[in-house]
Amino acid sequence: MNPWLLAAIITVVVIAVVIKRMIGEPVNARELFVAPAVLTGIGVLTLVKRADLTGTDLTWIITGAVFGAALGALRGATVQLVDKGGVLWQRYTGRTFLAVIGTLAVTAGFSVLAVKMGMHEDARPLQLSIGVSFLGESLVVGRRGMASGIPFAPARAR
Repeated sequence: MNPWLLAAIITVVVIAVVIKRMIGEPVNARELFVAPAVLTGIGVLTLVKRADLTGTDLTWIITGAVFGAALGALRGATVQLVDKGGVLWQRYTGRTFLAVIGTLAVTAGFSVLAVKMGMHEDARPLQLSIGVSFLGESLVVGRRGMASGIPFAPARAR
């Protein structure tokens, strides 16, 4: 697939998710985990297909993935969870957006450092970075939701 088309699709999906979460949406397990898992899977598949990755690249990619998941988890701690109609809802808050801005700044700095330390500039797929970040957020939101005792929303019929 054309990398620009893929980047455009990912951008549209991320913007849609953020807008839905700004407004507020019911939390169900499928929607919480499927998109991050798919993005992470696409990122891993992209890496597997590359033959030119070095040990340095892989070290920085793995470190970046762990770091991205941790930053996503931090963002997940700022998401507001409430009982609405007897089911769990989530909503991004001002603190969530501050965490997003901080995450973007820290991630950009990490990427610059990684390249300065020998990682190929195009070695880390964008899908992997976004996927692990949202996966970290989803894990924290899911754990907090389960601890709240409020039932998750049922999956929507498709």
